[in-house]
Amino acid sequence: MRITREFDVVQVTFFPRLFPVNVYLVEEEDGLTLIDAGIPLSLKGILATAQSLGKPITKIILTHAHSDHIGALDRLKEALPQAEVFISRRDARLLAGDTSLLPGEPQTPVRGGVPKPKAVHTQPNHLLDDGDQIGSLVAIASPGHTPGHMSFMDTRSRVLIAGDAYQLHGGLAVSGRMRPLFPFPALATWNREAALTSAKRLAELEPSVLAVGHGRMLRQPAAAMRAATADAQQRFGLAGGQL
Repeated sequence: MRITREFDVVQVTFFPRLFPVNVYLVEEEDGLTLIDAGIPLSLKGILATAQSLGKPITKIILTHAHSDHIGALDRLKEALPQAEVFISRRDARLLAGDTSLLPGEPQTPVRGGVPKPKAVHTQPNHLLDDGDQIGSLVAIASPGHTPGHMSFMDTRSRVLIAGDAYQLHGGLAVSGRMRPLFPFPALATWNREAALTSAKRLAELEPSVLAVGHGRMLRQPAAAMRAATADAQQRFGLAGGQL
């Protein structure tokens, strides 16, 4: 396990060399907000890191409903019954095991480790929409990796916690852009065109730090993010819809 801090955001990384899975603890005055729940084995590390910070986890926010981001959710909720759970209104359907697509959405199949119906027992307390505020964080709709994927910016420091909208392990890339050294985010991406649109929007926010689900945090990332979107634009276009 590896722990890294940027401003009020603490990145906790499990299996940092082989298959890095990140969760984030965001410090607020009255407690901690956990972003993502990692894998089932993340439970002890999350609780231990929170204890070392000396504050309780009061909120659990999910960027999306893939198994490597919700793995410890049920056990965390058992350990922290007072913690409120947040997820986007759209990905709440995936959390419940419903992979059907809505009218008007691109009809590409949902991919990745989505739970089966009733596999996750935790019910979200709050369903998020674009622009909602949760403490110091603002929710930013960034669909593409999943239909309801969300990113979160800390308004104090402009640290952007972007889930799988980008990856950094294996090379900075937009969701859906294959990186042979770490292909899993691309393989689990629902719709690359939507992912690219979201990635461009996130780059325009000029974050101070980019923090993602897989890979180390990146300071002053805006230029690199724009380069990654240009690369994805070219690759997606040249590939005629297939990598």
